[in-house]
Amino acid sequence: MGRIKNITSLVETKFISLYNVKYLNKNNKEKNWTVASRKKKEVLEDVYLQNEKDKVDAVIICAYHKESEKLVIIKEFRVPINKHIYELPAGLVDSDDESFESAVIRELKEETGLDVTEIKKDLSCNQVYLSPGMTDESAAFVYCICEGEISSEFLEEDEDIEAVLVSKEEAKEIIKNNNTSLDIRVYLALQSFSILGEKMFV
Repeated sequence: MGRIKNITSLVETKFISLYNVKYLNKNNKEKNWTVASRKKKEVLEDVYLQNEKDKVDAVIICAYHKESEKLVIIKEFRVPINKHIYELPAGLVDSDDESFESAVIRELKEETGLDVTEIKKDLSCNQVYLSPGMTDESAAFVYCICEGEISSEFLEEDEDIEAVLVSKEEAKEIIKNNNTSLDIRVYLALQSFSILGEKMFV
């Protein structure tokens, strides 16, 4: 018998919803937890109550630009923190039918203008959880090689994104700058790239 007993909708919107989840703690006492999810209630119920497989919501892209020998990162305005922050390119998987590989190709092109030439499946992880104390959101973390020129031509109207190619030395400088806002995933990628460079993608 599962520990989650019931799910109640609190707020449902197009991209994210809040649910009250009634569950049993380790002492078998009934408790409540507020969960943010990109899934509709019936889908979340299937995962929690029927043990259906939890599908990934998004992709996170760690890309190496072969021609310049640089790491691809973005600087994006994020409303919840009211400022620009360095991140890795990322985006939602469009539908249950879309593979994460297809989402990687589409999202990297959209956010940076670059073309994926190789996905490093041996280095990638099909599903990692992003903030499990608050949300069930998960993503495929994908390493890839890309080529082409940086372009903002394919950005959606609400995307305020600047794509940046960074060398090993530039990665070190970004990390050292105390005035720079960094997403945890780009911080770890920059740390690794500043030490390993291209070897990160081998």
